[in-house]
Amino acid sequence: MSGALRIANCSGFYGDRLSAAREMVCDGPIDVLTGDYLAELTMAILWKARASDPAAGYATSFVTQWEQIAATVVERGIKVVVNAGGLNPAGLAGAVRAVADRLGLTVRVAQVDGDDLLARLPELQAAGEPLAHLDDGRPLAGQPVPPVAANAYLGCFGIAGALTAGADVVVCGRVTDAALTMGPAAWRHGWARDDWDALAGALVAGHVIECGTQATGGNYSFFTEVPGLAAPGFPVAEVAADGSAVITKHAAHGGMVSVGTVTAQLLYEVAGPRYASPDVVARLDTIRLEQEGPDRVRISGVRGEPPPPTTKVAVILPGGWRNTVGFLLTGLDAEAKAALVEQALWPRLGGRESFARSDVRLLPGGRPDPPSPEEALSELRVTVMDPDPAKVGRRFSAACVELALASYPGFTLTAPPGRETAYASYWPTLVPNQAVPHRVVHHDGTTSAVGPASVTAAVDLDDPAPPVLAPATDLAGGPAPTPPPGGPAARAPLGRVAGARSGDKGGNANLGVWARSPDGYAWLDGFLTVERLRALLPETAGLEVRRYAFGNLLALNFVIVGLLGEGVASSTRPDPQAKGLGEHLRARLVELPASLAEAP
Repeated sequence: MSGALRIANCSGFYGDRLSAAREMVCDGPIDVLTGDYLAELTMAILWKARASDPAAGYATSFVTQWEQIAATVVERGIKVVVNAGGLNPAGLAGAVRAVADRLGLTVRVAQVDGDDLLARLPELQAAGEPLAHLDDGRPLAGQPVPPVAANAYLGCFGIAGALTAGADVVVCGRVTDAALTMGPAAWRHGWARDDWDALAGALVAGHVIECGTQATGGNYSFFTEVPGLAAPGFPVAEVAADGSAVITKHAAHGGMVSVGTVTAQLLYEVAGPRYASPDVVARLDTIRLEQEGPDRVRISGVRGEPPPPTTKVAVILPGGWRNTVGFLLTGLDAEAKAALVEQALWPRLGGRESFARSDVRLLPGGRPDPPSPEEALSELRVTVMDPDPAKVGRRFSAACVELALASYPGFTLTAPPGRETAYASYWPTLVPNQAVPHRVVHHDGTTSAVGPASVTAAVDLDDPAPPVLAPATDLAGGPAPTPPPGGPAARAPLGRVAGARSGDKGGNANLGVWARSPDGYAWLDGFLTVERLRALLPETAGLEVRRYAFGNLLALNFVIVGLLGEGVASSTRPDPQAKGLGEHLRARLVELPASLAEAP
C-alpha cells in the first residue's frame, strides 16, 4: 500500500463516543480524520433544534471534539473532513474558526453546501418535477403539510476541491456518508471524474468505515469472538491510488478487523449489486476481500459505472404528535388483560378511530412458572399519533392513569406517562443532477461551483442480476461455487451458520445475511428464499421483499419495503430502526445440515 492515504473515522452517528476523535489523532498515524454525524433521524433532530434556535442545526458535539484535537492536527498536518454541519454548515464552520482563534491556531476552514433545496422545491415542482416518493410514487404535492427540510446527497468533488485549494478543515452538510472518504482520496490521488473503478473502490472503503466501530467488531453477530469489545477502536481505511484499500485500526485499540466484520458492514443499509452515489455506481458483486494480516482486510477488484442522472433528496415533513404508554402485565392471562385495557381505554378517548394513527402491541414475555417477578412480565404498548397535540398529550395519558384501580390485577405502567412529542416523516425522492447547486465556500471566502458528473447512465439500481463485470484486479479471487452439503439434518438456530446485520433505510428495512464458509453459503442460498424469510419473520407478511445474492461475499441481502412505515422518526415498532431484525432471524430454529450445525 505504498502511497496509500490513511483515512480514519471518529464518528458513526450524532452521539457517538466523544473521545474517539482524540483517540484516532493521538494513538496512531493518520493523514485524514473524518466523522459521519448524519442520518435520516439526525436531520429531523437538527430541524427541531433549529426551529427553536436559528443559529443551531449542526452537530454541536463536534465542536467539543475539535477543541480537543485542534492543536495536534495543526502540528501534524492532519486534514479534517466531517458532515457535522447538518442543516447549518456555515454555523459550524464559524464555530470551528472561533475555537481555532481562541487557541491561537491558524486553520483554513472551508464549507461544502448547496444541499439545502427546501426553498427551491416550489420551483422544481413548477418545472414539472413531481418529487415522487421513491417507494410508492406519490407526488409530494399531495401532502397535507409543507416540508421543513429537503437536503440533497452531495458527492465527493466539493470536498476534493476544498482540499486542493488548501483547506485544513472541510465542514459539510448532507454529503453522502462515503464522500467523506472519497473526497480526500480523489484529492490526494488526483482522480478524474471518470476514474470509475478507483472512485468505486473508495466508495466501498468509505461505506465500510462510515459507521465507525461497526467495522471493528461493534454490533457483530459473533461478538464473543471480538477482543476488547468494551471499547473497540474506530477504523482506518488505507486507500491506494487505484482505489483498492486496506481496512485496519490502531494497534493499541480494542476490537478486530476481519473478513467477517468487514462483510457485515458492507451489507449494512445497501440493496442490490449496484450501489449508487452522485459520483459513481459501485458494483458490490465485484468486491474481493482478503485477510492480509491481523486486523488488516484488503478490499480490491471493485468495478465502477457512471453515476445516475438523478440525485437523491431527503425531504422531512412534520408528521404530527405522538405519545406512548406501556402497561406491564404480570403472570397469567396476558392477552385477556390486554383486551380489558383496550375495552376500557378507547371509549374514554372517543374511540380508537378518533386518532389519525394508533398502534397497539402486546409484547409477550411471561414464561410459565416464573421463578422471579421479571420473568412473569409481558408489556402492552399503546401509541397514538395525531396532528392535534392536545389529543395525544395529557388527555391520552390521563385516560391511561384513570385505569389504575379499575382494571386488570397487578396494573402497573412502565413509567410515568409523558407529554406529547413531535415526530417527522421521511420522504425520499429524486431530482435531476443539474438542479443541485453544489458549492464550496473556500477558506479565503471565495466560492466555486461543483458541476455534476458529465457522464451518467440511467440503469435499474434494483436489478438483482445486472450484467456480469469481471473484478478490476486479480489480487484475491472470489470463493468458488460449492454444492450444498447433504446428509442428515439437525434442528438448530440459523445463527449457527450465518451472521446478520440489519438497519433502516427510510421506511424500509435492510437485512444482510452472510455465511462463514462456502458450504454454509451454498446451503443458505438455496434455503433462504423470500418465501422462507416471510415464514421465519411473520411481520414481513404482505410487504414487498427484495432479495439479492452476493456470492462473492457469501451473502444474501433483503430489503423489506415499508416495514418501518414513514421512517424511523415515525415508526411505532419497538425496534424502530430494525437493528435487531437480523438477530431475530438468527434466533429462529431451522433444519440445518448436520455438518453445518456441528461446525465450530
